[in-house]
Amino acid sequence: MKIAFIGIGVMGLPMAGHLLDAGHPLNVYTRSAHKAAPLLARGARVFEAIPPCVLGQEAIITMVGFPRDVEEVYLGPGGIIESAEPGALVIDMTTTSPALWQRIAKAAREKGLRPLDAPVSGGDTGARAASLAIMVGGEARDFEAALPLFEKMGKNIIHEGPDGAGQHTKMANQIAIAGAITGVAEAVRYGEAAGLDLEKMLATIATGAAGSWQMSNNGPKMVSGDYAPGFFIKHFIKDLRIAHEEGQARQLQLPILKETLKRYEALEEAGQGELGTQAIIEGYRQGG
Repeated sequence: MKIAFIGIGVMGLPMAGHLLDAGHPLNVYTRSAHKAAPLLARGARVFEAIPPCVLGQEAIITMVGFPRDVEEVYLGPGGIIESAEPGALVIDMTTTSPALWQRIAKAAREKGLRPLDAPVSGGDTGARAASLAIMVGGEARDFEAALPLFEKMGKNIIHEGPDGAGQHTKMANQIAIAGAITGVAEAVRYGEAAGLDLEKMLATIATGAAGSWQMSNNGPKMVSGDYAPGFFIKHFIKDLRIAHEEGQARQLQLPILKETLKRYEALEEAGQGELGTQAIIEGYRQGG
């Protein structure tokens, strides 16, 4: 299957690389062309615009940053909806607004395209290891057609339901992470205040009922002060805002989500939006 991949960042680069390694001819478009250099060296073709990148491709995968980016690459002048050939799978793996994706999916079908929303979870670690969880919305037959591609990038791949169901599942995922990562940060901060050996403390409680991916992966980073981004704070804020808006639209009370969002927004206001989500511990250390 010939593939166009749009958006080569922390996640997109290894994901596209797995498809290339599997033997798929790969076209690439990214606003920062230098980011695609590793793929170019391995045989991908890099384009400076979307129309020639997607021309004649059987599947078009996007992994961009924010909802405005998703809207632009799909619905903007010279975008995917305008430029892709009928019959192509169009697969957005960005975390974006469910309502936006439903609008894009409607426009895609009117052009004879086959849309799927397929956000992922697992961070850069999962992207590199091809072990991402992939939650997919759209037509079942289109999911089946795209499944061999998803299997090159992830392990837990579920068809969640109709258009937008993948994005709604990702919102549930991010809400759960909000509670998990703040819980780990509070445990670390308590351990510090109590004078514990933090590495021993984490190794002990991570094997019991408190254990989680966040504790095993981000807990040690909080202890060591490693804030390199596996997942950017600025992107997590984007996700939590979408989840908060979706919750408000359904008149839900989600206090942990709301509090976690406030803490991350404070870090971004302090110029730390480019750090990894584990940097939330700094808010606790500073008395917040």
